[in-house]
Amino acid sequence: MSAEQGLLLATAAHLGFQAVVTIVVYPALLDLAPNDWPRGHAAHMQRIMIVVIPVYAGVALALGWALATACCSTALLVATTATLVVWTSTGLAAAPTHQRLMVDGPTPKLVRRLRRADAVRLAGAAVACGAALFA
Repeated sequence: MSAEQGLLLATAAHLGFQAVVTIVVYPALLDLAPNDWPRGHAAHMQRIMIVVIPVYAGVALALGWALATACCSTALLVATTATLVVWTSTGLAAAPTHQRLMVDGPTPKLVRRLRRADAVRLAGAAVACGAALFA
């Protein structure tokens, strides 16, 4: 497997994961009854980390491999930038919002913030994967 193929595989896995979060996981989480919210959200946070860590690590490793060995191309730079957008959105928006959701519950403001961060992550994952096709 080449670095470029590894990057495509990792970004495709990330896109698939992010699409499932957007289409299935968050709607189910946000449909929890108010009495079920604290337990349901806590369970979500524990379970999602089991998937987030290996998926993000796989993208990081593949991106590092591609940047270290592949010819620097526009597609590789786009994939890198899009991935950085995803990670930044996760670290600066989604993760802190989840922390507030644990304290305040699903207020309309926090739900909007979470959905916006999620949309940015889905778009970033799609752009990264699309760019990896041409890296």
